[in-house]
Amino acid sequence: MASFPDSVQENDLGKAKFIGELLVPVAPFDHKTGRETWTVAFAPNGSYFAWSQGHRIVRLIPWTKCLKNFSMGHGGKGTDASSPRHVSHHNSEGEHAISMASEPLEHTIDCGEIVWGLAFGSSVPEKQSRCVNIGWHRFKFGQDQLLLATGLSNGRIKIWDVYTGKLLVNLMDHTDVVRHLTFAPDGSLMLVSASRDKTLRVWDLKDDGNMVKILRGHPNWVYCCAFSPDSKTLCSVGMGKAVFLWNMDKYTLIEKLEGHHNDVVSCEFSPDGALLATASYDTRVIVWDHHKASILLELGHLFPPPSPIFAGGSNDRWVRSLAFCPDGRHIASVTDDRLVRFWSIEERAPQAIAPLSNGLCCAFSAEGSVLAVGTRDGSVHFWECPRSVASLQHMSRMALRRVMTTQQVESLAIPTPLRDYLIYRVV
Repeated sequence: MASFPDSVQENDLGKAKFIGELLVPVAPFDHKTGRETWTVAFAPNGSYFAWSQGHRIVRLIPWTKCLKNFSMGHGGKGTDASSPRHVSHHNSEGEHAISMASEPLEHTIDCGEIVWGLAFGSSVPEKQSRCVNIGWHRFKFGQDQLLLATGLSNGRIKIWDVYTGKLLVNLMDHTDVVRHLTFAPDGSLMLVSASRDKTLRVWDLKDDGNMVKILRGHPNWVYCCAFSPDSKTLCSVGMGKAVFLWNMDKYTLIEKLEGHHNDVVSCEFSPDGALLATASYDTRVIVWDHHKASILLELGHLFPPPSPIFAGGSNDRWVRSLAFCPDGRHIASVTDDRLVRFWSIEERAPQAIAPLSNGLCCAFSAEGSVLAVGTRDGSVHFWECPRSVASLQHMSRMALRRVMTTQQVESLAIPTPLRDYLIYRVV
């Protein structure tokens, strides 16, 4: 069994540029379970980076400070890859890396329980609470406020003010581990949580964290959930082969996408909402046209690919996590075969690879130039994403697909090659 098709030689693939890492000091107890970085997250406005560094601790670091420590410019353009910067972080509550009052402050947050999920959320004032019958609220979230939601092993969700590090709300309803969290990208502060209690729960933080709806349908643990860019659709995946799509206006199940052969553990929409990528223990990432419930592209991590009956046995090739780059052209995957891969959505072989022995999760920075990968030892590694200037064609396609479904594009009176390009049909 190989990591790449016969037509691809690993030595011929590009090597992703390693730019630095965030390390946690190792103490004797750190070798026990609980030190894993289960989640990394970037603030939508690019101001902060957060990671669950194990043992109940979340670190909130101004992203510009990270870039300076990595000897990088603000846009993520790195220096010599042979001399990455290593930054150690200690768990002292009073420690602030930046003393200037005008600068964002670094925070250490002790959540009291192992942290499994992280999500940033910011408010848009004109997006009112869906609960219109209550005129008074305990919390008035302003436009300049940035929140961090943390999903914990005891089923609780704690909401923190990113700029002060203070606890704002404690949400208590899940009965098992909160594995993943995602905010609606429209600024409404609607939060969805995925849990091992087999449910997804929808919370309205503009209504003091009121739970709006419970989404049921998963037969077992729910691992991950993701909003479409227009906030109208939610994807959820978990212990099972199906990919669930939900209508978030009506809170109803739209469809189940069938194609994976093992548990599906990670999902994310493309920036224009046209594509959905899902990662599975079956050694594959599938790129879907979710509007038509069809598979556009399969990104394999094992060759020859395992047959469906054996797809659960390739334990050293399980895909742990994926992230869709904000440029709409690249996907990153983290796999148990000790490689991080950067894919182009137009190719079936990786564009670049990087070695990493114990990766668990990944996320792109807000501008898409850097990938962060969390590991089993509590550290985070950073690579530059392979980049090239996006074509005017691609940017036009993304602009169009933000407002048009596949079916709407197919109804246009345009030449077939152009239509195929607009609907991401891979030849």
